[in-house]
Amino acid sequence: MEQLKDTGLTLGQPKVLDYLKEHDGASQKEIAAGCLIEAGSLTSILNRMEEKDLIERKMLNGNRRTFHIFMTESGKKNQKLVEEAFKKIEKTALNGISEEEQKQFMDIFCRIYRNLADMK
Repeated sequence: MEQLKDTGLTLGQPKVLDYLKEHDGASQKEIAAGCLIEAGSLTSILNRMEEKDLIERKMLNGNRRTFHIFMTESGKKNQKLVEEAFKKIEKTALNGISEEEQKQFMDIFCRIYRNLADMK
């Protein structure tokens, strides 16, 4: 966890960087949906990320209403640090737990998540 503190990233930013790894150039709406973050909260997160030079917003095809978000080199570097830190955390958390037990846990966890999502 110390590695994450060293990045200076705040709540929500690692999730956005992780999403952008596979969806660089996504719209704010796509990021909000993909990260399960409210649009207003995402705007604040992106503003701080832009101030830290982790992302840049660009208009594509002259559409002034939709900005697309791209990681900067600094953002890509931080995304890799976050990914490495989470791999270490996952390895520690799952130490001594068989693959079958991990699969069972994920199956149950996903069912719980879906149950809670259906409560709306």
